[in-house]
Amino acid sequence: MSTARIAILGTVGVPAAYGGFETLAENLVRHRETLKTPPDLTVYCAASAFASRPARYRGARLCYLPLRANGAQSMLYDAVSLVDAVLCGHDRLLLLGVSGALALPLVRCFGQARIVTNIDGIEWQRAKWGRLARAVLRASEWAAVRFSDEVIADNAAIARHVATRYGRACHTIPYGGDHAHATAPDPAGAEGLPQSYALALCRIEPENNVALVLEAWSRLSAPLVFVGNWDASAYGRELKARYGAHPSIRICDPVYDPARLRAIRDRATLYVHGHSAGGTNPALVEMMQFGVPVLAHGCIFNRETTENAALYFDTPDDLIRAVNTLARRPDAARQTGARMREIAERRYRWAEIGAAYFALLDPEGAREQDVPAPDQTGNRAA
Repeated sequence: MSTARIAILGTVGVPAAYGGFETLAENLVRHRETLKTPPDLTVYCAASAFASRPARYRGARLCYLPLRANGAQSMLYDAVSLVDAVLCGHDRLLLLGVSGALALPLVRCFGQARIVTNIDGIEWQRAKWGRLARAVLRASEWAAVRFSDEVIADNAAIARHVATRYGRACHTIPYGGDHAHATAPDPAGAEGLPQSYALALCRIEPENNVALVLEAWSRLSAPLVFVGNWDASAYGRELKARYGAHPSIRICDPVYDPARLRAIRDRATLYVHGHSAGGTNPALVEMMQFGVPVLAHGCIFNRETTENAALYFDTPDDLIRAVNTLARRPDAARQTGARMREIAERRYRWAEIGAAYFALLDPEGAREQDVPAPDQTGNRAA
């Protein structure tokens, strides 16, 4: 029987209602329920994000901290979580992101816990950060790679970055997306929307090429539904004011409820993905499950995720040409959508991803479950 005491750190917490790492934590909690001998599991949560704070969720213990998981307090939140987890006797730590990684040398000084870190994207390269923030994030990435027992990248391009910059191999384990299609739809989510449309869904940030997508669509007649947190920044508010009244563009507030989001996705006839930073994006692998053609920014991360089988753009004109090409060639559109679904069903399933994470966190327990340990690509050995 597994005696591992595992802690998941670096997220807002569970139940998931925010982003990719929270969805990962949620699905790891659910995967634990399927194990013959489930290990002890704790998830660290930001108390302010939850009106109700139960002690347990689906068998996992929840530990609430009086700090915010994102923004200015994120580094302190992660660092306090790490120290508390070790002091409370956890011997396997899963750190999601590098915000708190500068505390890992300290953790190493007074604890023997096995540390597994998912380093997320190359955070310090994001355009939104200033010089000081980039320096801190670069140092945090170095600490995560240097002081973790195992390092996880969610995209092969990130793994190559780690190998080139630090001379270290890491495990490539992406995100799952099958939960998005498994959720029953709530029709209220799509109320008032057209019966079919192109869909874009993201945080409203420059690196997600929101302005590029909107500029292109302002020159198209096909409808676009664009879901995002428009009111969270001056950038988003300016774009909303500029394009909100355009007859082809429907600006929608963020939707976190899975059932309502499923209803919105069900009506999409193509998906526009403008992300240009990070690694494997959760929204992309989730939408690939729906079998619609994907028009993605041409960065290496999106090409790796879609196996170069989507359509790609770097400029508004590229995007317009891609949309028009699909409109003229419905057979090609169907083939592209079918290819996206095939890739998603083969690569982005939570059952396999959960098994790979637990095999790294608890190798002894994984052997009891008859689950082979993952190799350096994240695949489980035969």
